[in-house]
This record gives sequence, structure tokens and C-alpha cells, in this order.
Amino acid sequence: MSTLRFQALKETLVRRPVSVNEPARRSEIFGQNVFNENAMRQYLTKESFKAVQEAVLKGTKIERSIADQISTGMKEWAISKGATHYTHWFQPLTGATAEKHDAFFETVEGGQAMEKFGGGQLVQQEPDASSFPNGGIRNTFEARGYTAWDPTSPAFIYGTTLCIPTVFVSYTGEALDNKTPLLRSLQSVDQAATDVAKYFDKSVSKVIATLGWEQEYFLIDKALVDARPDLKLAGRTLLGHSSAKGQQLDDHYFGSIPTRVLNFMRDLENECMLLGVPVKTRHNEVAPNQFELAPIFEEANLAVDHNSLLMDVMDKVADRHNFKVLFHEKPFAGINGSGKHNNWSMATDTGVNLLSPGSTPMKNLQFLTFFINTLKAVNDYEELIRAAIASASNDHRLGANEAPPAIISVFIGSQLTQVLDELEKVTDGKLSPQEKTELKLNVVGKIPEILLDNTDRNRTSPFAFTGNKFELRAVGSTANCANPMTVLNAIVAKQLIEFKAEVDALIANKKMKKDDAIFNVLREYIKDSKRIRFEGDGYGQAWEDEAAKRGLSNNKTTPQALKAKVSPQAIELYEQLGIMSKVEIEARHEIEVEEYAKRIQIEGRILGDIARNHVIPTAIRYQNILIENVQGLKDIYGEGFKKIAAEQMSLIEQISGHIEHINKGITQMIDARKKANTLADMEACAFAYCNEVKPFFDDIRYHCDKLELLVDDELWPLVKYRELLFTR
Repeated sequence: MSTLRFQALKETLVRRPVSVNEPARRSEIFGQNVFNENAMRQYLTKESFKAVQEAVLKGTKIERSIADQISTGMKEWAISKGATHYTHWFQPLTGATAEKHDAFFETVEGGQAMEKFGGGQLVQQEPDASSFPNGGIRNTFEARGYTAWDPTSPAFIYGTTLCIPTVFVSYTGEALDNKTPLLRSLQSVDQAATDVAKYFDKSVSKVIATLGWEQEYFLIDKALVDARPDLKLAGRTLLGHSSAKGQQLDDHYFGSIPTRVLNFMRDLENECMLLGVPVKTRHNEVAPNQFELAPIFEEANLAVDHNSLLMDVMDKVADRHNFKVLFHEKPFAGINGSGKHNNWSMATDTGVNLLSPGSTPMKNLQFLTFFINTLKAVNDYEELIRAAIASASNDHRLGANEAPPAIISVFIGSQLTQVLDELEKVTDGKLSPQEKTELKLNVVGKIPEILLDNTDRNRTSPFAFTGNKFELRAVGSTANCANPMTVLNAIVAKQLIEFKAEVDALIANKKMKKDDAIFNVLREYIKDSKRIRFEGDGYGQAWEDEAAKRGLSNNKTTPQALKAKVSPQAIELYEQLGIMSKVEIEARHEIEVEEYAKRIQIEGRILGDIARNHVIPTAIRYQNILIENVQGLKDIYGEGFKKIAAEQMSLIEQISGHIEHINKGITQMIDARKKANTLADMEACAFAYCNEVKPFFDDIRYHCDKLELLVDDELWPLVKYRELLFTR
């Protein structure tokens, strides 16, 4: 066994679970490190507290004098918690989070010092923006960018730093982050949904988009990861033969959580409680060493922040327990990858979930209105949804056994399908009293009853209705939830605006009653969106053929999928709602295709390095041992050695063949990379990496994995799948 591999396994085997001190009740520590409403009431004046609340609830601007009061209270609270620094915590277009720490410490005249934090420092900072992705919005030498406080997401303390959630924009005002478009989309869906909700309850003044994400991840011993260059640099194994035992027996799913892993989870959950992240569920996932956690639903902006924060915290807590968290969508071939299901709904300020059926026909008409409009929105913008979940890493997962295909469709269940079929039969024009009574009592009125058993979900559906919410199952585990949530909020907002305009027109021009007008418009939407509904198996060729007949897209690769982001339809959507300008849209497309190309480039370089500097030398070393063995047999048996050494000779030939294929493949891959790198257009470069470079990966891997089975285990340099997946 290679020295590095032996040392990694040795370190892992001597690990002992790290002890964790848990509070008797987690509710007692929940939000202790968050500048939440309780903390604000204690540290802010009535005037400043009211200003923050109105900014959160109504979007009103906070005056500079009030900001000074807020910053003073926030500083005193943070210092009382042991904070020494503050940072504007933001989410640039890298997909990760960013922060620059500044001390509260200031010097004053007379050589004295004090802790200082003013309103200007709270509201706005100017981090160097030169090295963040910008997609051509600004020149590299123009480094100025601004972070601005987002009061809707409360500040928190992590370690000894006060973290203030912020947006990140360029000097000229364009969004350079994921949060800014999300906030704009939330405002759009709030206004559009509120206007429609008033058809049913005039007291509604605000609609909040809610999100409940589910985070899947792998937990691997840190020493084993450090011994794998591909896992360390790319987050996934670029080669490695499958373990004899994988997930075939389904014995890991919901199984007993290993002690060391459970200690990590307990420690993580304690950190989450302090930070106000309401994690509730934990369990083993399907693949070995794969797990999942999920929180209670929250307002979408806060939920996105909490998921981004959680991923940072998971890395730090895992390090304490000598683990490495793998968020990659497909870190291991042959077993399930990881996703991040986004459960989305809308709730009114009166406490009503707009996607939950009620106990009366009127409440169910409200439910059907928002339900059918969502179907129509997904139908019209299915390519944009596919683009929102596109990434180099998620391409490995989509369409595999654990994830939906690249074709976007909606699963609603057989009973709701029957309801929509009945509504489709509604006659044109005004309903007769008999028709209206029959429709409301026999169709609409029975929805709560039939939905009791309608919560099963189709695992192959990218977008499934699960009783009182829609579950976007296609989001990758590394993704920032802001991207798909921005798209979903935007398309539903646009659809609701169009719906209200059509209903109001029927009421005004055709003199229809409100319910009649709503039913007539919904009936047409049911017909228009019928192609997006699919209840069957999304993995089969039959669905691909059927989807093509329906005119649904099937963009299997990220470069192809990302085209939808800069389509005239997408640009019109975002500009009409004021979510993004054409410049911001095109910049994001440029950033994402460039990131795709760079990730494939990095993986290609890693694969070439491992294959030529680890696999081939080891194979040659073993081949030399075999040659010496054959030579020894020849010395003993003379010409009779050929019969005795037939197997050794065959092994020598097989090893030579695999080495030849690997070397040839790497040379061709490098040549393809060089050609791709000459392309100035980043989209063309991304397509070149996708179509010309990436195909070499599988062939090179195939021959490396064959050598893993042939070469003496004592010599093999890389930690194997059985060790990565079954060592805890």
C-alpha cells in the first residue's frame, strides 16, 4: 500500500468521536447570536426599532440619522457577545459568500482608543470588486464596488465577527451578486400575488414567498480526502473503480446514524441554533456516507441566506471533527449524487398559504388560482428554469437514478389531474347557477378531501406539487438557492400580472361576475399548460420522445441550457419586472459559461496529472514486478515457462494496453484544451470544453479504473471507493 494511502487510512482508524455539549433545550439558545427582534427591542431606541420594522415589512428607507442609532445599538449588542470585528457579508457571483473584516477598534486624539461603528459603516462599504466575477460590467482596473445593508435579513455573530447581510453592486449600480435580483423578484411576486389575493380577501396587504430547502451532502474523513488530489481540488473523484458493495442493499437510507457522524450533526445543529437557522431534520441518505438536513420553512430571502451560511458553517464544524463535507452533485460514480430540493410556496400576511387548499369552495378557488397560474408560468418558462439549475457539476446528476431529467415537467398527482380535467370542461361565458353550484360543491369543494392522500411524490419529476407547496427537485447541492428562486418568483409574478389583467378585462368588458371571470381564465390556462404536466417515469426514452412531441426542451448540458438566460423572452421578463437589466443578464451568462469552461479545464488538468503521475508509474512498477517474475520462471523452467507464466504474460499485455490508451487519451485531451483556450468567445469556449474536451474523461477513467483492478492493492496510490465510502 502506498505510504500516503496507508497514512490516511491509519489516521482515520484512530479517530475518536469529538464530544459535544448540548443544551437541555435548543429553543433556549435559538437565535442567541442574531440581532433579531428581541435583541433590537433591548438595544435600539423605539424610533430606530420602528424604522427597521418598517424597512422590513414595507421596504421604507432608513434615514442616515436613524442608521447611526441602529449602528450604535448593534455595536453594543455585538460587543456584549464578544465580537471584535464587523463585516459586510455578501454573495458575489462566485456562488460562495464573501467577507472583509474590520475591527471596531479606532484611535482618537491623545493616543486613546475606542470601539466605533457608525451608521455609514452599517449601511454601506466599499470592498475591492476587481477580482469578483463581473461579466464585463466593469473593467479590472475599476475596482470600486459597494455593499449595502439588507435589513430584511438580520445581522448575526459568527466567531468574534458581526456579520451584516448585504447586497453587492458595481459603481454604476449593476448587481454583482445573487441577493439583489432575488430581492427584486420577491418584491415583484409580492405585489403581483397581493393584487390577485385581494380577489378573495381584501385585507391581504402582503404576500411572502417561502422556501424550505433540503441539503444533501457526503461526509468523508479529512485524511482520506487529503490523499485524493481530485477530491481535494475538484470536489469529486475523477477516477476510481466502484466498490463491490455500494448502495445496492438500500441499507444506509434512514439507517442508524454512525456515532462520529451524529456528533458532527449535533455540533452543527448547536451552531445553527445560535445563528437562528431552524434546522429540524437529519438522516442518512441513500448512498454510503451521504446525509441530509432540512430546516423549517422561512421567508425566501432569509432562507437563501441561511443556506449559504449553513454551507460555510458545515465546513468549519466538519474540520473540528476531522471530516470533509462534499457538496458536489456527483462526487462518486455509480452511486447517488446530492441535490438541494427547493420547496416553494406563497403566504399572505393574514397567515394563509396560497398553495394550500381550504375548507370552503371560495378558499379552494383561491388555491386553484395560484396553483394553475404557477403551472402556466412553469410551462411558459421551462427553459429558463432548466437554465437556473445548470452547472458543470449538476450535469453529472440530472437524469441519473437519484435526480430528475433535464426535461422540465410538473407532477401534480392523479386526483388534481382529475380536478383540472373537470375545470377544463367549464363552458364559455357566464356559468348557470346549476353549473356554478355543481362546480363549486362537487369539484372545487372536495379538494381538501382528495388531497389527503395526494402527497406522494414522483422522484423523477423536476417540479412536483406535494400537498401545499411545489418542490423544485432539480437544484444541485452546491447551488445558491437565490438563482432558481429568482426565476420562480419572476415567472410567477409575470403570470399573475397577466392573469389579473385578463380577469379584470372580462369583468369590465363582458360584465362577468368575478368568479365566472376567474373560472374562464383558469380554464384556458389549464389547456395552455397541459403539455408541462407529466405523471410517469421521467427516466425512460419514451418520455424523451413524448416531451419532444410536446415541444418541451431537453437541454442536457450546461452551455446549451444557459442560452435560455439571454433569450429575448428572458430579457423581456426581467426588464419588464425591473429585476435585471439586459447588461446584468448578459453579464451573468458570460460569468456562468466562463465558470463552466474553467471547471472542465481544471478537472482535465487534475485527471491528466493523476493518470500520468500516479496511475501510470504505479502500473509500470507492478508490470516490472511481473516481468521479473516471468524472467525468474524462465530461468528455472527454460522454454517451459510460457505455459506456467501465461497469466503473468497476459497481465503484462493488459497493463501495457491500458497505459497506451491513457497516454493517448491524455495527449488528445490536452490538444483539445489548447484549441478551446484559443477561443475568445466564452460561450464558444464552453461548448468546446463540453463537446471536445470532456468526452475524453470517461475513456481515460475507464482504463485507469481497469488498472486499479489489475495492480497489486499494496501498490495502488489512491484511496479506493470502499475506503472512502465505508470508513467512518
